[in-house]
Amino acid sequence: MSAPEIRPAFLRQLSKGTAIVLIAVAVSACSTTRKPLTTGSIASSPAVTRSLDGMSATELAGAERTIGAAYEKNPKDRNTGLQYANVLRMTGRNDQALAVMQQVAINYPTDREVLAAYGKAQAAAGQFEQALQTIGRAQTPDRPDWRLMSAEGAILDQLGRSQEARDQYRKALDIQPNEPSVLSNLGMSYLLTKDLKTAETYLRSAAEQPGADSGVRQNLALAVGLQGRFAEAEAIARKELSPDQAEANVAYLRGMLSQQNSWQKLAAKDTPEAGNTN
Repeated sequence: MSAPEIRPAFLRQLSKGTAIVLIAVAVSACSTTRKPLTTGSIASSPAVTRSLDGMSATELAGAERTIGAAYEKNPKDRNTGLQYANVLRMTGRNDQALAVMQQVAINYPTDREVLAAYGKAQAAAGQFEQALQTIGRAQTPDRPDWRLMSAEGAILDQLGRSQEARDQYRKALDIQPNEPSVLSNLGMSYLLTKDLKTAETYLRSAAEQPGADSGVRQNLALAVGLQGRFAEAEAIARKELSPDQAEANVAYLRGMLSQQNSWQKLAAKDTPEAGNTN
């Protein structure tokens, strides 16, 4: 492993703030797509019939209680366990999500989708090296899965290994061209290294693809806002969402952009890198 990159304080905060978004987008298609997947799609728990991705915070809290009750009744049910871990991550309960996925992985030790979800849970809990190992176990050379490549890239980005991460995203795009979740992760990779123009290019391309979700647009809004175009960023953050969801996105965006104007200060002190557009 290469030596970890020493980043200014704001970038460390930015990496932490965007880590969950980045990792969630990495393999979000596993839980939302209706098409057959090489890893197998996660079926909804009988207790919840709609996608978690479009829910408000209040709705997510209700879904957590409902799915949690179903999980308590049958903790060995694969799909319920996967969905419960997912909703726990979405509500910030990463340690509990990891504990759930550990149990699911014990019961389904060779299931590629379970291993992928386990790796996501490990990464969300900060266990990045373990997550890489788990994702590696799920991947097979004869049947490479673009979702796993993207997930691996997201984890490598959190370790500061940006070039390795981008190599994984590009391999994923070779298999699944123009996939919005992968383009978004690639854009976020450049954002984390302060190359905002390149980040915006990839994120805008991601947001224009069919199937792009609010998480992709939120990442684009962040890249635009960090360049000082705040009105445009807020307009993107509000796009195609309910009023509650839009306000939540805008609140997140404002929080990321209000950290003592640190980005502008950082750019002033580090002009060559901040101006890099590759």
